[in-house]
Amino acid sequence: MPDSPIPYDVIVVGGGVNGAGIARDAAGRGARVLLLEGGDLAQGTSSKSTKLIHGGLRYLEHYEFGLVREALKERETLWGIAPHIIHPLRFVLPHRDGLRPRWLLRLGLFLYDHIGGRRKLPATQSIDLRRHVAGGALQPQYIRGFEYSDGWVDDARLVILNARDAADRGARVRTRTHADMLRCEDGMWLVDASDDQGHQYRFTGHSIVNAAGPSVLDLLKRADAEPDHRMRLVRGSHIVVRKLFDHDYAYFFQLPDGRIFFAIPYERDFTLIGTTDQDHQDPAIVPEASDEEIAYLCEGASLYFRKAVTPADVVWTYSGVRPLIEDGSGRPEAATRGYRIDIDMAEGAPLLTVYGGKITSYRHVAEAAIDELAAHVPALSGKGWTAKAALPGGDFPTSGADALRSEYRLAHPFLSAATADRIARAYGTDARRWLAGADGWDALGGEIAHGLSAAEAEWMTTREWARTTDDILWRRSKLGLHFTEEDVAKLAAWLETRRPFSTPIPD
Repeated sequence: MPDSPIPYDVIVVGGGVNGAGIARDAAGRGARVLLLEGGDLAQGTSSKSTKLIHGGLRYLEHYEFGLVREALKERETLWGIAPHIIHPLRFVLPHRDGLRPRWLLRLGLFLYDHIGGRRKLPATQSIDLRRHVAGGALQPQYIRGFEYSDGWVDDARLVILNARDAADRGARVRTRTHADMLRCEDGMWLVDASDDQGHQYRFTGHSIVNAAGPSVLDLLKRADAEPDHRMRLVRGSHIVVRKLFDHDYAYFFQLPDGRIFFAIPYERDFTLIGTTDQDHQDPAIVPEASDEEIAYLCEGASLYFRKAVTPADVVWTYSGVRPLIEDGSGRPEAATRGYRIDIDMAEGAPLLTVYGGKITSYRHVAEAAIDELAAHVPALSGKGWTAKAALPGGDFPTSGADALRSEYRLAHPFLSAATADRIARAYGTDARRWLAGADGWDALGGEIAHGLSAAEAEWMTTREWARTTDDILWRRSKLGLHFTEEDVAKLAAWLETRRPFSTPIPD
């Protein structure tokens, strides 16, 4: 068990969006940072969202005005630092007789437009669905509605890019390394950890950040610390079907039980539908969409679309567990999406815990966490900086996404339009580094399948901590929607040529 000769200033436990964002912020302020993740980056909650950068229109009904305001302010900030993986999306909200009245929807959207400092995104407008392009896919009884703005995000890549930027700024990122036990001795934290190869480590640090998401309370137990809040785990499930419409608008639908859900254009050829809200008891149990949840989402979609959606149409499902602060709400969808940051001092060494939160607020959460931690960790110097610093590949204007796609198409004509678009959306300007003047697939080491080249897969394994086919097909990309069993086997064979990926590193 190698000992770390130089203590880290900050040890972050949890490789979801909050943990990666905190590691990035701390590394950029000059701290020596270690990020530990027991699985793959974004393997849990942070890759299982509805893929939205949004204020949360429905949270206004629960009077969460501060939460909505903060998230709305973050929309354009995040778009500005990551215009490749984040882009604006217009939503269509049809009015349904017998549910929320039109005046209430309009009032909510007026607040939504004005409380968050909207600058670039277009405002809400009333629409006639008989004349609007989005109305063609809907049943004829839906005549009136509203169109409003929010944003789309590739959630897993948001995590990957925050971790990548943290590493580029000096942080050590260790995936598949589990923090088994944490204890404080003589004003210093000791973390005993083990990786998936059976190697054991002991890391030392001046502070710990608990960003373990659904396992936040379990980590506190391992640190022999008392929680400041009770948590409520809520499962959200989604389904993916072949695309139900041929335009770029998304839908916000109301259901007779008072809940809402979305139908969103997804990966060019599909429609994403979600989400549900079900209590989930054990964070150790991997969440899966139940037959009841799948049927519920299909039935909800069939209330609106001309084409009925059935479980037989579902090509993929995913489910994530949201770690929410227990606030006594009866229904899981009413539980707060807010967050809390608390610091416990153990023999002078801080343990900072992040409770709750939502993906849109991650950057602000990270900045607030490091601001609090800085009072106890001298190495954390300076003020917040992440609002204006582009994430890797995002160093181009928000208006430049189309130009970047065109650049890749013209420079590499062997790429299909769909592949050039996927590459631009995933990597932004960083794709120039591994495309590097390639004039054909051979120059990229060959095509593995569906536009995935050996050069791209090499980038994922050497720069983005990918180790398995799932890492590549479901988190670094969504090519799993296209890969056949034979394609997956081909990728697995390629990965075998790259092993071993890691060896014991005496930090």
